[in-house]
Amino acid sequence: MASKETIIAKYTPDDLDRRIIAHLRVDGRASLSKLSDALGVARGTVQNRLDRLIETGTLMGFTVRVREDYDLNTVHAVMMIEVVGKSTTQVIRKLRGIPEIHTLHTTNGNWDLVANIRAANLSEFDRILREVRMIDGVANSETSLLLSSV
Repeated sequence: MASKETIIAKYTPDDLDRRIIAHLRVDGRASLSKLSDALGVARGTVQNRLDRLIETGTLMGFTVRVREDYDLNTVHAVMMIEVVGKSTTQVIRKLRGIPEIHTLHTTNGNWDLVANIRAANLSEFDRILREVRMIDGVANSETSLLLSSV
């Protein structure tokens, strides 16, 4: 019999799962009844699918999205990071420990990592820049503030 880890690793969402996820991206608070009506399936089917998506790690949680203008003082930035040698795993581990790094991506080209930063204000933003640059294995970085969405 296959282990739970094997089953989880092999699970691939089907069309109904993807449709459920798409609806939740628009309205993460949608009730089972609302989802079942929108998708044309039984409420129990939606519940079973959600349970499986959560159990397999496909859905990692639910979150709140706010308007761009919710907090006008928030500083948004993109930081490109160059890593020395084979220290990428260590650098990623340290970067994940910085709560203001909203997302972190590996990339190709001149930079090894791209971090999306959200800071409460410029003073906090400055602190985050210093903190990232002090991480052993970070060779270089370039940061751009995001001024407005267009």
